[in-house]
Amino acid sequence: MCTGKCSLFIAITLYPLVLLSIICNILLFFPGWSTQYVKEGHITDEVKYMGGFIGGGVLVLIPALYIHLTGEQGCCANRFGMFFSIIFAAVGAAGAVYSFIVAMLGFSNGPLCKTANGIWETPLKEGNLEHLLKHMVDKCEEPKNVIQFNMGLFVTLMVASILQGILCASQVINGLIGCICGTCNKEV
Repeated sequence: MCTGKCSLFIAITLYPLVLLSIICNILLFFPGWSTQYVKEGHITDEVKYMGGFIGGGVLVLIPALYIHLTGEQGCCANRFGMFFSIIFAAVGAAGAVYSFIVAMLGFSNGPLCKTANGIWETPLKEGNLEHLLKHMVDKCEEPKNVIQFNMGLFVTLMVASILQGILCASQVINGLIGCICGTCNKEV
């Protein structure tokens, strides 16, 4: 077993998840595919917290780059590098947790939309899931399909952050093994 190859696999797997998180967060700023709502300030606070960009993006990308470099070291028994990969992986896991919490809050509170009475509010905030499913389309008049749009992107962010957290946690374990045993078994 080579912990360097495992690090390389983890880093390469993290890259598309980082890209997915950043894209989802950017798309959340454009409900109804329009910049009008951002300009008018009709975006929920959970979108402004930028969990997908900061947490699932930057705070996971930096560790992924370092873990990738550690994985490319090969069979050099770089125990010091594996030790630092543990620290970077912990930062990545913290970023994934931040992204998950923000996405979960965004999902549970629902989007900011213009309701039938002409007020911009989050009408799903006080509703339960059954109420949400029955009246999903009826609540928001503007932007069109904002509930499905936001919920889909927040669910995608939650799934991506869970996968990022699992990968970063596995790198912590991999780094511990590499730190204790060396980065790979040498064949004689």
